[in-house]
Amino acid sequence: MKKVITYGTFDLLHKGHVRILQRAKAMGDHLTVCISTDEFNAIKGKKAYTSYEDRKFILEAIKYVDEVIPETEWDQKIGDVVDNHIDTFVMGDDWKGKFDFLSDYCEVVYLPRTDGISTTKIKKDLGMNL
Repeated sequence: MKKVITYGTFDLLHKGHVRILQRAKAMGDHLTVCISTDEFNAIKGKKAYTSYEDRKFILEAIKYVDEVIPETEWDQKIGDVVDNHIDTFVMGDDWKGKFDFLSDYCEVVYLPRTDGISTTKIKKDLGMNL
C-alpha cells in the first residue's frame, strides 16, 4: 500500500484545498492529512476561523482523506513520515524546497496551487483580520 501525507491548516475550506487532497490521494492508496492545531497556529502567528476539531471533522468527511492527525510543531514531520510508513510527502508549490530534507525518508512532491483562490485571499476579500 502506497501512503501519502500532506500538511496544512485547511481553514475556510475551498476548491484549492479539495484539489490538493484529490491530487495527493491520486498518488497513493492512503492519504493522511496533518492539520495544524489551534495552539500550533498561535505559535506560527496565525489564527484559523474554524477550530481544529471542526476542521478535522470536515476533512474526515472528504472522500479523498483516509486519516487526519494533528500537527503540533514544526519538527514532527520526520517522525510522522517514519511512524506512519509514508511513501510520498505532498505540499503546495508555495513551499517548494522547504521540505526537501524529507527526501531522505520518502518522495517529496510540490504540487501547483489552484489559481485565483486561497484562504488568505478569501479572508482579504471578506475584510477579515485573521
